[in-house]
Amino acid sequence: MEGTVTGSKPIVYPETDGKPMAETDVHIDALISLREALKDHFRDTPHVYVAGNLLLYYEAGDPTACVAPDIFVVKRVTKQNRRIYRLWEEGVSPAVVIEITSRSTRLEDLGTKRALYAMLGVQEYFVYDPLGEYLQPPLQSYRLQGGEYERMPPADEGRYVSQELGLQLCLEDGRLRLIDQASGEPLLTPAEAQAARRAAEARVVQEATARRVAEGRAAEIAAELDRVRAELERQRRES
Repeated sequence: MEGTVTGSKPIVYPETDGKPMAETDVHIDALISLREALKDHFRDTPHVYVAGNLLLYYEAGDPTACVAPDIFVVKRVTKQNRRIYRLWEEGVSPAVVIEITSRSTRLEDLGTKRALYAMLGVQEYFVYDPLGEYLQPPLQSYRLQGGEYERMPPADEGRYVSQELGLQLCLEDGRLRLIDQASGEPLLTPAEAQAARRAAEARVVQEATARRVAEGRAAEIAAELDRVRAELERQRRES
């Protein structure tokens, strides 16, 4: 994607860094599930943008100054699809970043990326190790305090509170779950949402079938009552 022109040549901001989305199926599934759950949760909230594995450029004129957070959420921007995120044009840094980490990316996730996100003003930073390869505990939370990240302890039941998202983050059988802080209900993964839709559709079919059976039985009873009345009327006349 082209951007600012320097001299006679436009500066190109690539849409990919050539790296895979994630290392393993476990990491990919976690990334997609989190992104879709967050997008669905904020679908009716204006000016909240959720992205996953999208290149974020943070210095105009320098295509090398970029990072691709696994998950990031930006507030106070338009809700629209983007090919890249140019910070100087949007004017707003992500409020929250979640990195799905592994042993091979630990130095970057806990070192250079963490320092960069702090510099960019990302208020909350979560690191999640879905395979439990090195991070103990496998989910850790940081909040920006005075320009630097401070490790945040979990609240009740091992849940981390995201003030920016209004959500709680916790592990269930090693899987990262997002909990709506207001309702206490978990955000559904795409698979769970699909299962819920199928269950709802099945209930509709069952209720419609039961209604048709009940209506048919009622019609049979009404017909039988009419027959009995007619028979009684016939007998009365004959007597």
